[in-house]
Amino acid sequence: MKMLINVAETVVADALRGMAAAHPELVVDAENRVIVRRDAPVEGKVALVSGGGSGHEPLHGGFVGPGMLDAACPGEVFTSPVPDQVVRAAAAVDSGNGVLFIVKNYTGDVLNFQMAAELAEDEGVQVASVLVNDDVAVTDSTFTAGRRGTGATLFVEKIAGAAADEGMPLERVEALARQVVASSRSFGVALSACTTPAKGSPTFDLPDGELELGVGIHGEPGRERRAMMTSREIADFTVDAILEDLDPRLPVLVLVNGMGSTPLLELYGFNAEVRRVLDERGVAVARTLVGNYVTSLDMAGCSVTLCQVDGELLRLWDAPVQTPGLRWGR
Repeated sequence: MKMLINVAETVVADALRGMAAAHPELVVDAENRVIVRRDAPVEGKVALVSGGGSGHEPLHGGFVGPGMLDAACPGEVFTSPVPDQVVRAAAAVDSGNGVLFIVKNYTGDVLNFQMAAELAEDEGVQVASVLVNDDVAVTDSTFTAGRRGTGATLFVEKIAGAAADEGMPLERVEALARQVVASSRSFGVALSACTTPAKGSPTFDLPDGELELGVGIHGEPGRERRAMMTSREIADFTVDAILEDLDPRLPVLVLVNGMGSTPLLELYGFNAEVRRVLDERGVAVARTLVGNYVTSLDMAGCSVTLCQVDGELLRLWDAPVQTPGLRWGR
């Protein structure tokens, strides 16, 4: 497989050096693998820290900045960051008002962030943690006990980030983050496998003419494989799978997310079908976001995330944000 890299061993470090060159508003420590907003710690503000394996960009490093995260910790490709990274990030951004860890539900992430929370608290940092587990496709997957954390991570980071920017206390920011998790569901579809730099070939076998319904963001198996379906058919299956588990009584945020190599032309066409299904099911749409936000390297495919929102959550979603991967209102 052809990749725009030097050698597999330096992919993450090279990307971090490039990120530092492109975004002077961030402090990017390529050696210690920590990305911090340059004005941190922000006085009087709860700090948000997240992280996970590289390969899902712009998640998480691309969401560091005003209105979202204060710091992110990138691990190696599809590998959890180590506790020392997370502790270093927490220390760099803590203003004395506490730090919220936003953790996707993968076993390595959960264990390492738990250990980091204990170590940070030993150093006098008040830490709260929120687990994101929005994927309805399967329970107990390759890297996970329980449901996987996927697209709702963006909603959590944005809404909790806005709450923190408003000066809300740690307990309130944590409660809002948990409300977003409880109100969100996701489902992903793969049209092709992803290729890790170290392996240099697809991470799983998906024959031509087939798709994987319910795939995970590391290529974990989904619910089933079928012969290739139309955009309309995929939207019907995906949205219905979500609505079997979520019965929105309020309008929803919609994320139509590309897995990495599906062009926007196709994603917008798919969004039209997603909106059609939601209209047919009587689900009101408050806001829609389309693009590559929670990716899986070069996987072709998409995911849909719905989050039902009340007035406060919608206001916080609309609040200004300025990060490399998401920005509006500033």
